[in-house]
Amino acid sequence: MSKPSLSIASIILCVTIGVAQPRPEGEKHDTTEAKIPKPVQIVTHHDITINGHQIRYTATAGTFLLKDEIDKPIALFGFTAYTKDGTTPTDNRPITFAYNGGPGSSSIWLHMGAVGPKKVVIDDPEVTPPAPYKMEDNPYSILDVTDLVMIDPVGTGLSKPVGKAKGADFWGVDQDIKSVSEFIFQYIRANARWNSPKFLLGESYGTTRSAGVADYLFENLGVAVNGVVLVSTVLNFETLEPAKGNDLPYIFLLPTYAAVSWYHHALPSQVPDLEALLRDVKQFAAGEYADALFKGFALDSTELNKVIDKLYQYTGISKSYWKKANLRVNEPQFTEELLRDRGVTVGRLDSRYEGPTPDLLGEYASYDPQSSTISPVFITDFMNYFHTDLNFPTDQTYNVDAYDNKEFKWDWKREGRFNQMGYPDVSRDLADVMAKDPYLNVLILNGYFDLATPFFATEYTVDHIGTSFPGLKDRIQMKYFNAGHMMYVHSESLPLFKATIAKFIESMIHPKK
Repeated sequence: MSKPSLSIASIILCVTIGVAQPRPEGEKHDTTEAKIPKPVQIVTHHDITINGHQIRYTATAGTFLLKDEIDKPIALFGFTAYTKDGTTPTDNRPITFAYNGGPGSSSIWLHMGAVGPKKVVIDDPEVTPPAPYKMEDNPYSILDVTDLVMIDPVGTGLSKPVGKAKGADFWGVDQDIKSVSEFIFQYIRANARWNSPKFLLGESYGTTRSAGVADYLFENLGVAVNGVVLVSTVLNFETLEPAKGNDLPYIFLLPTYAAVSWYHHALPSQVPDLEALLRDVKQFAAGEYADALFKGFALDSTELNKVIDKLYQYTGISKSYWKKANLRVNEPQFTEELLRDRGVTVGRLDSRYEGPTPDLLGEYASYDPQSSTISPVFITDFMNYFHTDLNFPTDQTYNVDAYDNKEFKWDWKREGRFNQMGYPDVSRDLADVMAKDPYLNVLILNGYFDLATPFFATEYTVDHIGTSFPGLKDRIQMKYFNAGHMMYVHSESLPLFKATIAKFIESMIHPKK
């Protein structure tokens, strides 16, 4: 395990120091500007062995002073960057900008679970014993193929508004796309990474962000990214949020329900081949089931009973429950009902995880067993790493998420050319930039046991993304894992996760048109 050097030469506290200039007579002092905190960056040096090769790298943890169009400071943007030693910007080494989602989540999950040089050690999918937790070098980090910048959006990590800016200036679909795009652009400018192959890697709502950022960078800032990696994708929220008049989410959840039931041996007739089962369920979901939901009260009793029989066969949820639910069982109902007889609730983000059911008569799951199981390990290991290995001062608070901030509220409305009524949809942003940049490709990674962003919903979105631009779908790759939303916590999936991303990055550096 590598240890950071503690010499003055290797730990650099970078602060901007301004020289006071006399103000013209009569000019008022701007007290708001005077209160803007200075960015702090700590630099340490490390090494790691990946695929049998030793890599020496520099870690930079801290904040970057983000400015608006007229160079007024608007935010301290928190980030952790890893760059391979012995290279310069002129070497054109790839650089990947990565983040998690929420919205309102910091980047610790991808950072410590998959792409960074250190990783948590957990007993997936079981409960990890209490502290002391283990942390180890990550042999599946992507640092062998790309430099890496982990981004924490405003309200998370060390990021916060400064000057006259407010949280609301950053907390929304469009606001978030713009601020993260501006950070990436200004980071590239400050570090002379203009000619580096550039990649975006987002998870969950981070995929929503990536679609918008790729388009914003291209349209507004003149920066083309080489590739976009979407982990557990949501681009069109109509596919996730059921409501009166919107039955799409029920259709897209059904194959994942079947996968989860198969994993827990809850099907009436267990089958050996998961993928064969999912092919059958997807055909049923998009056919008979969708037709039944569409008909509503026009559905006769014979058709109703036929559909209920299949729903039972494909999920293990009782026929009476499906009938009482009017064929519409939502995600928190499913996670509570599936193993109720065993006194167990299954996870939402990763339904391989189980936890005790607090209320055996409850209709909705009151917690997510996966989140409850892994969060203490991730948070403890990250804080230890951030303040010990990376030597970041302990007098500054790192916010794992923004949810404790009473002012945090997300603005789901969109403005301008991608404004639409109802659900936000950034698939049009992604289609727009892909149509204008024929070299831009997309890699999508899906977990079969992910109820938060079901893979069938992603397939539907991809199938409709290129209707105005034939050929776009040919530049979108899909990969599936026998895991959940954070498929990288599954020890058998992590090597494939890394290999798939590495292969994609390498193929995009010198693409064939």
